[in-house]
Amino acid sequence: MGAYAAVGLSMYGELPANLSTYGAFLGVLLLGAHLVVRRFAPYADPVLLPAVGMLNGLGLALIHRLDLADVDRTEQARGALPSGDALAQLTWMTVGVVLFALVLILVRDHRVLQRYTYTAMVIGIGLLLLPLVPGLGVEIRGARIWIRAIGFSFQPGELAKLVLMVFFAGYLVVKRDVLALASRRFLGIDLPRGRDLGPLIVVFGASLAILVFEKDLGTSVLFFGSFVMLLYVATQRRSWLILGALLVLVGGYAAYQSFGHVQIRVNTWLHPFDYENSGYQLQQAMFGLAAGGILGTGLGQGRPDLVPVAKSDFIVAALGEELGLTGLMAVLLLYGIVVERGLRTAIASRDAFGKLLAAGLSFILAIQVFVVVGGVTRLIPLTGLTTPFLSYGGSSLVVNWAIIALLLRMSDAARRPAPPPSRNTPTATQVVTPS
Repeated sequence: MGAYAAVGLSMYGELPANLSTYGAFLGVLLLGAHLVVRRFAPYADPVLLPAVGMLNGLGLALIHRLDLADVDRTEQARGALPSGDALAQLTWMTVGVVLFALVLILVRDHRVLQRYTYTAMVIGIGLLLLPLVPGLGVEIRGARIWIRAIGFSFQPGELAKLVLMVFFAGYLVVKRDVLALASRRFLGIDLPRGRDLGPLIVVFGASLAILVFEKDLGTSVLFFGSFVMLLYVATQRRSWLILGALLVLVGGYAAYQSFGHVQIRVNTWLHPFDYENSGYQLQQAMFGLAAGGILGTGLGQGRPDLVPVAKSDFIVAALGEELGLTGLMAVLLLYGIVVERGLRTAIASRDAFGKLLAAGLSFILAIQVFVVVGGVTRLIPLTGLTTPFLSYGGSSLVVNWAIIALLLRMSDAARRPAPPPSRNTPTATQVVTPS
């Protein structure tokens, strides 16, 4: 709310007229989420919900700030005023919080999800294939990852990442002992048996298929990276990480040699100022981050609207320009806290399925933040993913709230005190003599 007020004071010299209404609605929404957690998951991690609420609220303020810049630009051009995206994002946040509550109310025991391991696989693959259906899928900014129906657009890959993580966790719980077997040792690394490489090769092939047919580099990286990390957690063998890294290098080189859109992404990453059109977005982001410096220009006092698609793909650049390196590091620290609490839940979980599912959901958030921030800061090529809870986009926001609900459900089970022993159970001081 402080960020929302600062935007109005900086741009118009007065507090926003709807500040109290907006603040009351946001407060009631998050208070409702808190009460649902207290009622249905009283032992859940107390840090996850406040951290996520902070990120989502800051994202709303940044989107509102970019909306005002769009209005100013349109007024100067004497065009029709845009409707703005902050209200739409708040609506999607409301839907996300409602889904968050429903997950906590309906999923009383996360272990029930293990029963639907292969059902989740079928649903996940179907969701990934939906954008390829003629008449249903649409191509936006070169990637065919959206479906459009009844006037709404949805990105099924966002839901697929959650559903497929249930499949990965359920599958690896059953197969982890087999996958942990080593057949030979090479250069100090225990390599798995050839017959056990099947799952890794299948997921790698599916990731390449997403890259080829949907031109979605981000989802393919997220999909394969999360699976490799779960393999490592399940088997505790570094050889899976090494094999996964080798497959990424081989697949990345093959994709660069074969597909034009991958070449454009890589060349723009390496030499952004040599490409006037494809490099313009990254150029403006770099100028904005440089202008922000250590402390930033201040909310409402920069020009983040010069970066194309700043509300979704490049909202990190807008944040870095107006809040500076300090604000960007603070936000990254918040993400670090969310991921750390998720991994702590995985460590404390009392069942193998919960351990893997909590770790997988944490890896999803961690990899997504790394890929987005790495792309904006030119650490890695751009991939087109959105920043969790910050960026504009209903699909990602709603699914991420469901992910947090599942993490809270598993943390409640992990932190809940063990039931007291029954009267018939002998204590440690009792001696039971055999009959």
